[in-house]
Amino acid sequence: VIPSAVEIPEGVGEPDEPPHVLYVGRLSSEKGIEEFVAATEGLPRRIVGAGPVAVPEAVGFVPRTELGGSYERAAVVCVPSRREGYGVVAREAMAHGRPVVASAVGGLLDAVEDGETGILVPARDVAALRRAVERLLEDRALRARLGAAGRARAIEQWSRAAEAQALVAAYSA
Repeated sequence: VIPSAVEIPEGVGEPDEPPHVLYVGRLSSEKGIEEFVAATEGLPRRIVGAGPVAVPEAVGFVPRTELGGSYERAAVVCVPSRREGYGVVAREAMAHGRPVVASAVGGLLDAVEDGETGILVPARDVAALRRAVERLLEDRALRARLGAAGRARAIEQWSRAAEAQALVAAYSA
């Protein structure tokens, strides 16, 4: 398996205060946007994306090259997909040192290690999603620990160097 690399920023700063949760992605049912909106009702949140599900507060589409600031400002990144092939958003969030709350589906199971780099919840479980997001928003030390572990994992597994090394190893075998 050759991992797809994500951009690894040189360094990461502190998130905005008060802390907020970030959703990045297509505003569609399979990405779990309805669950995200329901689970984070009344919580500080930012929604980046566009799609067929109308979410009036969403800021719309942002090019991938301009997403770094959104990740940097967020305290937590949520990926509530009902199904997910690879999980680029989770990996990008981890590269920025942000803990991830994600559905335990598809490629997210390969990206997020529950309790180590983020928190996994059952897909479509709004109550579990809310509990996980609230837990991280309220616990700065836990956010820092999970975020640091996620960043280390991203550097080790999804950097351009890791991608190149895996490619060379595959052709050398």
